[in-house]
Amino acid sequence: MSTSPPSESTHGILYVVATPIGNLADLSERARTLLATADVIAAEDTRHTGRLLATFDSRAELVSLHEHNEQARVPSLVARLQAGASIALVSDAGTPGVSDPGYRFVVAAHEADCRVVPIPGASAVIAALSAAGQPTDRFVFEGFLPSRASARRERLKTLAREERTLVLYESSHRIGAALADLSAVFGAQRPATLARELTKAYETVYRATLGDLAAWVDADPNQRRGEIALVVAGASEAPAGSAGITLADALDALLPELPPARAAAVAARLTGIKRRDAYRAALAHQSGGDEGD
Repeated sequence: MSTSPPSESTHGILYVVATPIGNLADLSERARTLLATADVIAAEDTRHTGRLLATFDSRAELVSLHEHNEQARVPSLVARLQAGASIALVSDAGTPGVSDPGYRFVVAAHEADCRVVPIPGASAVIAALSAAGQPTDRFVFEGFLPSRASARRERLKTLAREERTLVLYESSHRIGAALADLSAVFGAQRPATLARELTKAYETVYRATLGDLAAWVDADPNQRRGEIALVVAGASEAPAGSAGITLADALDALLPELPPARAAAVAARLTGIKRRDAYRAALAHQSGGDEGD
């Protein structure tokens, strides 16, 4: 690993460029200028980025760089940097490397003593946090939860006692199941915010409890469309008498022995969660087998 400063005189520069997450007006003037003048643009999807570049004049060569070819393509791109080329790294939307490809390229550029320059702009994580009405002084970005139900629940159990605000991404076809699992594991009364289609025509930012969000999304198919971020309040101290038992733990133990209504009633007493929320979680817990992507 290099220990010397990057050489600006002979090497090109890797620019990590944030692009809009929906509204094209969010592309900064600095980003627009850079994308118009770079020698190469390394894009997650060249067709998607090509449509963005078509809105202004760009002479850059467009090459693909995504999760399936990044490892193979990075050496040739680093060689071009070392030869003096300026390269702009972009993802389909938002900031590259944040739940998007680009990390390996950035590491390789640093190790080759090339300068890496961020061109800041849109980020769904920060946009969701700013409008969520949840504490933002300390937060954890968890990206996408596992797609399979059993793995998702296990991941959530490891996060249930996290005191910092959590930011999650979720796909439109799994948001209902994810909210049901969040409600079961974290408790239906945990405050959370659903941020959907940020900066786009059908933008939605709705703050409620996890239980209410789960019911709302279940009742309205429109809330199961588009790009979704969830901002979930961190854990507080367990309610008196709960002994730290989560609803998911209680249901795991009770459902194999009792019908859902009875299991929910007992789990509600153990956790202090409303019986109706416990029953809804029990039904989702019982029927929500493993899901693929």
